[in-house]
Amino acid sequence: MPLKIPFRENEKLSRLIDIINNDAELNQLWKCANVNAVDRFGISDHGEIHIRIIANAALRVFRLLVDGGVTPSAVQHHGLTVDDAEVIVVLAAALHDVGISIHRDDHERYSLIIAYPKARQLLSQLYEDPQLTAMVAETLHAIIAHNSDQRCLTIEAGCVKLADALDMTEGRSRIPFDSGQINIHSVSALAVKSVSIGKGEERPVRIDVELHNSAGIFQMDNLLRKKLHNSTLVPYVEVRAAIVEGETEKRLMTEYRL
Repeated sequence: MPLKIPFRENEKLSRLIDIINNDAELNQLWKCANVNAVDRFGISDHGEIHIRIIANAALRVFRLLVDGGVTPSAVQHHGLTVDDAEVIVVLAAALHDVGISIHRDDHERYSLIIAYPKARQLLSQLYEDPQLTAMVAETLHAIIAHNSDQRCLTIEAGCVKLADALDMTEGRSRIPFDSGQINIHSVSALAVKSVSIGKGEERPVRIDVELHNSAGIFQMDNLLRKKLHNSTLVPYVEVRAAIVEGETEKRLMTEYRL
């Protein structure tokens, strides 16, 4: 399943996508990660579909931030370009869960073991040192920082972290739950109808979440709220949640705030 990303005029990002799609090792790592996640650990997909969702969502958030006047950390601290920062966001999204191929527990740190040589191999086709090493370091930070409890230090890492939390639509929750058991994990995992990312009214980014029922609040409190609050994006993101009642009626949950 090829990774499809709207690269626009970013030639480096276009080349990276082609490189990723033709990298047999990385594509197999996604499959191995999914075997451990779904078949052995009993949680939701963490393979190719998840990677495609996260890469596109992270890039969408990133571009809205840039359009809203936010300076990427790679630009501010390393003198790189916005195009380079987009490469960091997409590559980190592509590599953030490869550690699950080793084990689901503590997988963010296992991802670093695999991601360092792989990121350097992929990026060496686009960059030379010293930019190459800076790009690898920024990518690795975004990978480790997608852990809920790990503090983000860059805008790019915040985009990946938030995007990871947003893959929670109807059974795709990042929160592990026991398959076949009826509990708050399993019920809430099916309660999120849709998630959309757009331009905010007061901030650069707005997240709209539609819920089938109030059980979805568990997902938002224990996944989205936690990751957003431990990221760099709190000042730039607004979130709205609504319970869908029937086909057309929606009740805005004005009492819910992130």
